[in-house]
This record gives sequence, C-alpha cells and structure tokens, in this order.
Amino acid sequence: MKVSTKGRYALRVMIDLALNSNGKYITSKEISKRQEISNKYLEQIIAMLNKAGYLDTARGNTGGYKLARKPNEYIIGDILKATEGNLTPIDCLTEEGKCKKQERCKTYFFWKGLDDAINEYVNNKTLEDLIK
Repeated sequence: MKVSTKGRYALRVMIDLALNSNGKYITSKEISKRQEISNKYLEQIIAMLNKAGYLDTARGNTGGYKLARKPNEYIIGDILKATEGNLTPIDCLTEEGKCKKQERCKTYFFWKGLDDAINEYVNNKTLEDLIK
C-alpha cells in the first residue's frame, strides 16, 4: 500500500483546519500557503473531503472551510479512504478482485494479516491524535 499525495495532503489540510480554527472559515489560499500545496491541487483534495462530509463550507468574502466536527471525531482511516479509496495492499482482498485461488493460496493469509494490521492502525487513530 502506498498512500498518494492526495491522502497525505488531506491529513495535512485537516490538521491545518483544526489548528488554525478560531470559529471562522479559512480560505484555500491560506491553507495553500501554510501547507505549500498548489491551490489548484488543494481544491481537488478539499472537494473530496467536502464530498465525504468532513468540511463546512461558505462562499463569499468571509467564506472558506472549517471542520464539520471536532478533531477527535475524525478517524484517520476514514480520511484516507475518502481520498485514496480502499487501503488494501493487494486486489485479491477486495470483493472485486477476489480470485478463485484464494482457498488454496499460500500467501493469502500473509496479505490478509497485513491488511488487518493496516486497518487496525489507521482506524484507531483520530485527527486529534495527530495534532497531539
């Protein structure tokens, strides 16, 4: 499993919003500057986070973005899945990629164990954990 820049930047954006929140909306330009992410790429990531329901947005002169919930209510695995899709290390562990050899595959349990370890880790960390 390799997390792309979208996943890594999504975590940075969420942390930025949590740390810089004062009840007001934060513009993408402010986030872009602090995180050194191009505004165009940032807007793609924000769209994914917004679609997942993780952000409150407002338009206009005082518009921008802020977290929809408290940092301790965001699971890191959910944020990564919103930007990366599934985090499964190999396709045969997904329903779509399930192969006929799974029953007799000598490596299946190795990959399944790795998948379980990844999910256990990312699903037991919150945005608040990263902030601390």
